[in-house]
This record gives sequence, structure tokens and C-alpha cells, in this order.
Amino acid sequence: MKIINENFVLDRIDRTILRALMKDARTPVLEIGRQVGESGAAIHQRLKKLEQHQLLTGSRYLVNTDMLGYRTTAFVGLVLEKAANNCEIIKEISKIPEVLECHYTTGNWGILIKVMCHDNDELMKVLYDKIQTISGVSRTETFISLDQQIERQIAV
Repeated sequence: MKIINENFVLDRIDRTILRALMKDARTPVLEIGRQVGESGAAIHQRLKKLEQHQLLTGSRYLVNTDMLGYRTTAFVGLVLEKAANNCEIIKEISKIPEVLECHYTTGNWGILIKVMCHDNDELMKVLYDKIQTISGVSRTETFISLDQQIERQIAV
């Protein structure tokens, strides 16, 4: 058992539910119930409880980006002029549709973003015309991903 907060304890059944949904969010409630020896209604109630405690925040389909022609993934470190500009810089970054993730970081960069483009030419345009023109971005360092080897969620 793991205590999430003073009002909620994550037990073996909750962990089994989470693992099943992390593997396939479309797993039927009745199938999960059979795995743990509970009714579909009991599993449904547990799902609501997991959502209320924000352990589950939704479900989604994953799009195969290769099939859409997105072949270039890059990680871009942003060196900022001043940390005080972070909020404004994040607002501008959020307007760039090719940016998939944005993280505050320690180390050489103030911000690290994940960018996905159709090809290197498009990446170069995104870097030069969209990211490096943002006020407060001093410079960028770009790392192109050659191939993603691992993609997973945290073990439950």
C-alpha cells in the first residue's frame, strides 16, 4: 500500500487497475474486474476515486506521427537572457504548434522543449523563424533524435 494523501491509500487493486489502463486505456472495466475478482461496478467506482484524487487525468489515443510524415524530433535547450522573462517566453512557445513539450530545467538552459517537424528543413525554419525570434531567448542548442528506443510511463 502507498499513501497518496491523508484521505487516499493506493492498494493492490488500484495498482492493477492503473497498470491495465496504462497498457491499454480501452481495457473494458469488466475485464479489469475479472483480473482482480471485483465487479465492473466496483472497478468503475475505483476509477472515479482515482480520477477524484487526480491519479487518472484522462485517456487518449496515440497518433503514429510517422504515418503523418513527421520524421524529425529534436530537443532544444533555450538559454535565456533573464529568468524573470520565463512566463512571457512560455506564452510565446505555447503558440508554436511544433512544440510538443516544454520543461523548466537546471543546468545550462532555462527551458528545454521537444519539437516535432516533417524534416530538418522545417526544423530549421521553426528554430530560426519562431523560437529564436522570441524576446528573451539568447540562444538555442538543438539535439536531433535519431530514433526513440524507449517510451513508457512510470511503473506502478
